Amino acid sequence: MAVPVSQMWTVATYVLKQKINGRKRYPLVLMLEPLFRCNLACAGCGKIQYPGHVLRQQLTADECLRAVDECGAPMVSIPGGEPLLHPQIAQIVDGLVARKKYIYLCTNALLLKQKIDLFRPSKYLTFSVHLDGQREHHDFSVCLEGGYDKALDGVKVALRRGFRVTTNTTLFDGADPNSVRAFFDEMMGLGIEGMMLSPGYSYDKAPDQQHFLGRARTRRLFRAMLANRKKNWVFNQSPLFLEFLMGKRDYPCTPWGMPTFNLFGWQKPCYLLQDGYADTFEELMRDTEWDKYGTESGNPQCANCMVHSGYEASAVNDTFGSLRGFLATVRVTFSTSYRDDEALAMLKETVRPVHAYNPLVQIGSSVGQQGD
Repeated sequence: MAVPVSQMWTVATYVLKQKINGRKRYPLVLMLEPLFRCNLACAGCGKIQYPGHVLRQQLTADECLRAVDECGAPMVSIPGGEPLLHPQIAQIVDGLVARKKYIYLCTNALLLKQKIDLFRPSKYLTFSVHLDGQREHHDFSVCLEGGYDKALDGVKVALRRGFRVTTNTTLFDGADPNSVRAFFDEMMGLGIEGMMLSPGYSYDKAPDQQHFLGRARTRRLFRAMLANRKKNWVFNQSPLFLEFLMGKRDYPCTPWGMPTFNLFGWQKPCYLLQDGYADTFEELMRDTEWDKYGTESGNPQCANCMVHSGYEASAVNDTFGSLRGFLATVRVTFSTSYRDDEALAMLKETVRPVHAYNPLVQIGSSVGQQGD
C-alpha cells in the first residue's frame, strides 16, 4: 500500500470535517519553504533565482512551526531550495512529528547519507527524493553529472535505515515515455513506498524556458506513460489526479489547497505564482482574489498549468465531495491497468530526448551552498 492507513484516515477525517463545517476553502498540504538556497542549480527551477543575500537567509524553526500551527493542514511538504542545507532541519522535523503532521521532506538526496543521523524513522516522516528519470535524463535535468547515482545512494541508505521514501519526478517537454516507464521499474525495484509525478511549471525565473509542457502535450505524455501500467507500480498520489494528467478528467484549480509559507510570508496565490504576500494565513485566505487564478479565470500565467500544487487538492476534494467522486476513487484504486491500444501505439513513436541533442551544462551553485 502506497500510503499508511493512519495517514489516509487522518486526511479523510480532516477533509470530511471541513465539509461538515461548510468550509469551502481549506488547506490540504502546507508548502513550507524554510530556505531558497540549494546545492543544485537546475535549468527548469524558478525557486532559487534570488540575490545572494536572500539565498543566505532562512526561516527559524520557531517561525516554521508557528506557520504550521497557523495553517492547520494535516500534511506538510518541505521543499526549497534544499531543506537538508538548513541548520535546524532536524528541529523542524521533530516539531512536526510531535504535532503528528505527515511530512514530505523534499530533497535532491545529495546530502542524505551525510545528514541521515539527524532523523529517526517515523510514520510521519517521508523523504521525497527528487529524481527526474533514468540516469542520463536526471543528470541533464539537474545539470549535474553523477547526480542520479548520488541520489540513489541516499535512497538506499534511507531505506536500509527504515525510513519512508518516495520519489518526486517533474517532467518536461521531450521526456521519453518509454524511459520514464523503465524508471518506474527501477524505482519500484529499490523498494520505495511510491512515486509522485507532475508536469513542470514555466517559472518566469527558470533559466530554461523552452521545455515546459502545454496542456495537450502534458495529457499525451502522461497517457502514454500511465496507461497500460504494470501492477507493481505504486503512486503516492490521488488516483483521480493521475487521471486528470492523462486527460480523463477535468478539474478547476484549487490554489488555496497547498498554501506556501517562506521567507517573505504567505505567498499569494499559490506555490507557483508570486503575486504578493500576506502577513498571516487568515489574511491570505480572506484577501486573495482567488477568482483571478486557474485556467478557468483566463489568467495567462495559469493557462498551461496542470501541476499537483494546484490540482491534486481538486482531486482530493472530488473524492470526498460526492458519492460519485468517492466511488470513482475506489474503482481506480483497485483497477489501475488502463488498457489503451492508442497509448501503446504512442510508445512505438520515435522520441528524441532533450539530453540526446543538448550537452549537459553544470550551472554553478556556489551561492546555494553558502551557510550550510
